[in-house]
Amino acid sequence: MGASLLRLFFHDCFVNGCDGSILLDDTSSFTGEKNANPNRNSARGFDVIDNIKSAVEKVCPGVVSCADILAITARDSVEILGGPTWNVKLGRRDAKTASQSAANNGIPAPTSNLNQLISRFSALGLSTKDLVALSGGHTIGQARCTNFRARIYNESNIDSSFASTRKSSCPQSSGSGDNNLAPLDLQTPTTFDNYYFRNLVQKKGLLHSDQQLYNGGSTDSIVRGYSTDQSSFSSDFASAMIKMGDISPLTGSNGEVRKNCRRVN
Repeated sequence: MGASLLRLFFHDCFVNGCDGSILLDDTSSFTGEKNANPNRNSARGFDVIDNIKSAVEKVCPGVVSCADILAITARDSVEILGGPTWNVKLGRRDAKTASQSAANNGIPAPTSNLNQLISRFSALGLSTKDLVALSGGHTIGQARCTNFRARIYNESNIDSSFASTRKSSCPQSSGSGDNNLAPLDLQTPTTFDNYYFRNLVQKKGLLHSDQQLYNGGSTDSIVRGYSTDQSSFSSDFASAMIKMGDISPLTGSNGEVRKNCRRVN
């Protein structure tokens, strides 16, 4: 579950800040984020967060927000899978509402080009180096065929044997095998390391947005650096995760500490 839990934190922070809004179920007064395009049929781990929340509520009721639980769980997932650790800032409060349209517009699509990625991260106070480091989260986890079909069949900046391997489980016609999964990092899909960047240098990025980071543009040198120096990637990733966790938190009397992460108190 590590990759999915890390992704929940990303998809939470990129939509109105790190406020636990991604965890809210739809209500009569708002349509939440769970069925937004970037999350529908792919965001998972909500039950894991529920289990953590209920355990925490038993010993420490009304104190630890769902937003903070997401931040800690992301850190622990990375560490358990062999990646770096960092000190998570705490004290975020939970949103009382969520927005499907904000999720549709706020989370970068796998079809994004480099300029779109840089501009979206920049709007949230994250640098180009943060973008490349955080993209390294794709050293774990999987993607659905529907999100990499166009790349393996239509793009030229892709290793041909890698493309052939992926085509075997992702048919060309849309609607067929859409939810078939492939690892974002072919070599070590459940280990948090720098193979994601080594793959990009070899034109083996699975998503269009991944390979954009190494395609003759301004981020090539950062990718090359991380591909040969795992420790610099690890420390930059940790720093960038702390920065991402700082995006527009609710503090003080704003928001609340939810008793149940799926609904407001």
